[in-house]
Amino acid sequence: MATVISQQSAENLVVTAKQFVIQGNVKSVATFGSGNINDTFLVTLDAATAQHFVLQRINTQVFRQPQLIMRNMRILSDHVYQRLQNTPLNRRWELPRVLSTKDAQDYCIDANGSFWRAISFIPNSQSFDTMPNIGYATEIGYALGMFHNLISDLSPEKFADTLAGFHITPLYLYDYQEVFANITPQSSPEVNYCLQFVSDRTTSAHILENAKAQGQLPLRLMHGDPKINNVLFDTATQKAVSMIDLDTVKPGLVHYDIGDCLRSGCNPAGEETEQWDSVYFDTDLCQGILQGYLTVAKAFLTENDYAYMYDGIRLIAFELGLRFFTDYLAGNVYFKVKYPEHNLARAIVQFKLTESIEAQASQIRKIIQDMQ
Repeated sequence: MATVISQQSAENLVVTAKQFVIQGNVKSVATFGSGNINDTFLVTLDAATAQHFVLQRINTQVFRQPQLIMRNMRILSDHVYQRLQNTPLNRRWELPRVLSTKDAQDYCIDANGSFWRAISFIPNSQSFDTMPNIGYATEIGYALGMFHNLISDLSPEKFADTLAGFHITPLYLYDYQEVFANITPQSSPEVNYCLQFVSDRTTSAHILENAKAQGQLPLRLMHGDPKINNVLFDTATQKAVSMIDLDTVKPGLVHYDIGDCLRSGCNPAGEETEQWDSVYFDTDLCQGILQGYLTVAKAFLTENDYAYMYDGIRLIAFELGLRFFTDYLAGNVYFKVKYPEHNLARAIVQFKLTESIEAQASQIRKIIQDMQ
């Protein structure tokens, strides 16, 4: 639902938008998108070239160091832009670019202390919350693979870690153990199932971090949130044209991105279902996404990357379930819930998905092996 903008707010938005306008005049500022963290607006200009850009007020309660996020985004977007200029693709592909203010800054802070940025608008594009059909799987994989490919030569040491501990499964396990040590959970078949599920997998939670520590998996840059609605598709060709929501880009393992993309893309039942018996990992979708991914990612992947790919797919589903279950035990303090057992239900979905992945381990490994 669009937010109604008061006249005073509209005037303030125009004033803020003008800070980023180098050519042309602001015609209008309207609410844009359905993000639930930052406030996002579409600015329309009367300029002959770029007729729109995206204006965002950053939620500094979530992103405590927005200057570091903007520094990361500037390095990333400039690097990708140069890569695409030097080695053009045979299809449409672009990333949102950071736009500078009139005094050459990457952001501005208004009179109320709000933190604002502007990024380029990707025209003639759309996103989907769920995969329209299996034909989109290859394109989703391509989008993540192209993103990884274009930043594979960018040193992770140049980037600030704006989300310390994010996707480090052993740390989430430690949080779980801390919470569990200080409560007596109310017994139920669902709670008992989750307790046993986590207990059986405490050792395997360390597999990717151990491989990183032993030098088997290199630290690279990762997107951090490569779910389907962060991929933009060309409205005419229905081909992937961009990956958006770059606030979570940080040093990490590409396996976390691969695992998260497949976790969200290969569960036709969705994350919010309570029909737990209907939850399964669709290997046809998995094959499509990996096929698209590897068409552009083969250039930088190592033999060890392939060797640990299955573990990434299994681990990220388990990790999200663990985070939901921990939050349920802690009293629902992190994830928003609609009812007290909501996080428990979400945890069971992810654990059922993990079970389905584990039950098809040999098939998933064969899919990966056949694509090497």
